[in-house]
Amino acid sequence: MKYDFEAIIERHGQDALAVDRPAQHREAGEGYFSVPVKDGFDIIPMWVADMNYAVAPSIPRAIKKRMEHPVYGYFEPRQEYYDAIIKWQTERNHVEGLTAECIGYENGVLGGVVSAAGILCSAGDKILVNSPTYVGFMHSLCNVGYELVHSPMVLDENNVWRMDYEDMEKKIVEQQIHTAILCNPHNPTGRAWERWEIEKAMELYKKHDVYVISDEIWSDLYLADHHHIPTQTISEDAKMRTIAFYSPSKTFNLAGLIGSYHIVYNKRLRDRLRKEGSLSHYNSMNVLSMYALMGAYEPEGVEWLEELLKVLTKNADYACDFIEKNWKGVNVSRPQATYMLFIDCEEWCKEHGKTMDELENAGLEIGVLWQDGREFHGEYSIRLNLALPFARVQEAFERLDKYVFNA
Repeated sequence: MKYDFEAIIERHGQDALAVDRPAQHREAGEGYFSVPVKDGFDIIPMWVADMNYAVAPSIPRAIKKRMEHPVYGYFEPRQEYYDAIIKWQTERNHVEGLTAECIGYENGVLGGVVSAAGILCSAGDKILVNSPTYVGFMHSLCNVGYELVHSPMVLDENNVWRMDYEDMEKKIVEQQIHTAILCNPHNPTGRAWERWEIEKAMELYKKHDVYVISDEIWSDLYLADHHHIPTQTISEDAKMRTIAFYSPSKTFNLAGLIGSYHIVYNKRLRDRLRKEGSLSHYNSMNVLSMYALMGAYEPEGVEWLEELLKVLTKNADYACDFIEKNWKGVNVSRPQATYMLFIDCEEWCKEHGKTMDELENAGLEIGVLWQDGREFHGEYSIRLNLALPFARVQEAFERLDKYVFNA
């Protein structure tokens, strides 16, 4: 490969939440990561959803070039910024007819989701989500007074997560819901929705006049031969009833630079969303994040991404094969997108007489910093980040096998 995805990068002391927060918990003696790590084990960060890889070289190059000019005053987004997004969406997602006026800046997807809820809902309204549910939706939307109604997804005969359309419709009707969130692809399960699945959901939303907030932040990170289908491309009605959010932050590991964007074709929704986001004067672009996006969306960024997807597919295949072969009582639905793994440990816990706290602590004690899946409405679930050098993924699974699941 041209790019190095196997280098182990030291992140301690470099403003990395993935390693800094657990260290703070251990020092304070409280919090999820306060469990002491046993002697002889180093830390393998596998919780928060950022990657342990160096970014595409085109990104720091674009930032450095802009930094050579010594003035960083007020500015407006360059036309090249919009052109880069349009080109990206056209070439990678086969979007047609996207124009700059339909694109708007967002500091973050979650902030955009809150703004979208603000124009679609009244205070205290209910919003439909599919569960397992991304914890960020719960925190951000509940914090500002909305109520999330969870429609549990189901595993089919092939162990693939599916939306339960009957349950969704029942809750929409009985609880008079007019706003839904579609996580496309789905986090934390890693489902890459097929076209018919999105079509069926959007037909249901049209039938009951439900507007859709589509979180597509993971849209570039598809594994194997899966691909992204933007919600707004399903039909003309879907195009006009959907507010979609994207970002290069997940794709290119740029969360610390801040910078996302929305795509809204419905002029009324677009005008209201921009007004909502402008009220606090908080939702303002950083000039360097603008150049980071343009650098990411260059041809070299595309080349880097194509190699990354092969690395992530290899890691996911290894992890799922390892679990299926070695961990009796642990179920995993193979992710089709993202770099997160969502495993179910209910059978294992019951067979071994262990609680989820005991299981998770056993992993933390050997330095595998995994994430509590109960926060995502998975009663016996754990969420694992696989975006690490392959040697680190192997080390983590070998530790978990020897000291936890087959101890």
